[in-house]
Amino acid sequence: MTLAIDDSRRSIALWGGFAMMCVGMFMALLDTQVVVTSLPTIQRALGIPEDQMSWIQTAYLISEIISIPLTGLLTRAFGIRWLFIVSVSFFTLASIGCANSAGFSSLILWRICQGFAGGTLIPAVFSAVFLLFPLHRQTLATMIASVLAVLAPTIGPLVGGWVTQTYSWPWLFLINVIPGVVVAIAGIYLLPRATLRLDQLKDLDVISLLFGAGALAALEIAIKEAPDHGWLSPWVIGLFVFCIVATAIFIRRTLRATNPLVEIRTFGNRNFSVGCALSFVVGIGLYGSIYLMPVFLAYVRGHNALQIGEIMLVTGVAQIACAPIVAMLVRRFDVRFLSAFGFLVLTLGAALSANQTQSTDFAGMFAGQLVRGCAFMFCVLPPTELALGNLSPAAIPDASGLFNLMRNLGGAVGIAIIDSIIFTRSPEHAQNLFNGLVSGDPGTLSTLGVTHGALMQAAVDPGKRAAMAELLKKVAFADSINDAWFALAILTLAVTAALVLARPSSEGHARTMSKSFASTD
Repeated sequence: MTLAIDDSRRSIALWGGFAMMCVGMFMALLDTQVVVTSLPTIQRALGIPEDQMSWIQTAYLISEIISIPLTGLLTRAFGIRWLFIVSVSFFTLASIGCANSAGFSSLILWRICQGFAGGTLIPAVFSAVFLLFPLHRQTLATMIASVLAVLAPTIGPLVGGWVTQTYSWPWLFLINVIPGVVVAIAGIYLLPRATLRLDQLKDLDVISLLFGAGALAALEIAIKEAPDHGWLSPWVIGLFVFCIVATAIFIRRTLRATNPLVEIRTFGNRNFSVGCALSFVVGIGLYGSIYLMPVFLAYVRGHNALQIGEIMLVTGVAQIACAPIVAMLVRRFDVRFLSAFGFLVLTLGAALSANQTQSTDFAGMFAGQLVRGCAFMFCVLPPTELALGNLSPAAIPDASGLFNLMRNLGGAVGIAIIDSIIFTRSPEHAQNLFNGLVSGDPGTLSTLGVTHGALMQAAVDPGKRAAMAELLKKVAFADSINDAWFALAILTLAVTAALVLARPSSEGHARTMSKSFASTD
């Protein structure tokens, strides 16, 4: 009887500890999305240049990219218990730092810290499923974690908008403090103890890590600086050259390492390589779309953070509605065809948003959001099975981390490319519109929604002239955002061709689907 009671208490403690880990993961996933609707608000509050605003999001993503492949090593060194406690504590402290940032530089620094901690929390939960629970309990644990993994990004934009509108933008980060403290303390008592094996840290290839991080940073900075300095300027060319050299050194060292930072040889598996290419592009589409929407709604439509969150909820609801349907289809149909269908639908979803005007609002954005929300599930679950389904069980943990890393990398690079398109094309569109106004072109007047008489009045009335200039700027900005949507559509259509290289996937669904839900952030 005493033994049964002890087992029951241990089981309750174990599930309680796992629940705390899930809350920590939920915080990290929520923080990826909760900021997006409030980016314009933060930009104005801190006086950040508009073309640098996206660093608030990309700094978090890049830091996650660096920490994800380290999670396995850190788990072996610290164990699940201390890795979680340290990560969630660091995440909470970084959240306080973000909330108290007085300028752009300090906010980016704390976002980097947040992203690094959050990047370890997400895969740690799905590792805990297999490390803490017996086989017959793993399905339930996976389901709990998967539901939260899908729920967090769905409600994130709405929660972020409500918090910013009701309180202020620092509370986007302060809402992490109380849950962070609670789950860290609870984790100390509830998660099983394990022996520290700090000697494992000697396997960390610090030089490879530095070169990998340097290559990512150089690539991001080069893409962002190109519109201002020119793509062929010495500064931008130098950054690209450094990125190429650092990447080459990273690959060379990683291939020769006894305990590589990431297992690059897995790319020798054709399906894994195709799956990673799809993951990279879906990262561009996923993070790119949730960046473009609030930028358009704030700067063109003039909506506040809460209104933006309410409009963006459509995509999240569509994702949740489609998730069980896609999971069922993956069991019955060739994942290559499901993936192709998903990317073709995503192409349509991006194209539907590529003709927005200065008056487009919820109704005009609804179809594009709905289509993209459904498409994202087809672009995440089947490619996950395609990439991981033919790998051995021993290879899946590292391969899964690399697969998810590619999606975050796509998101970071995609946002930088989108910024480059917007802030390069916007002045060009503005100049073309101005030339059309000067010449009295009927097409330009129709695009701007002004009459010839109003144009004449603007020529002599400074107030009307200023209003006309503001209208011209909004229309040019909307046109440049349309260019970005069109680029996303072309890219998602082009990557579909990679599926002709994939082979039919063998039965691997049971062991890979738990990883796929972790990739929906």
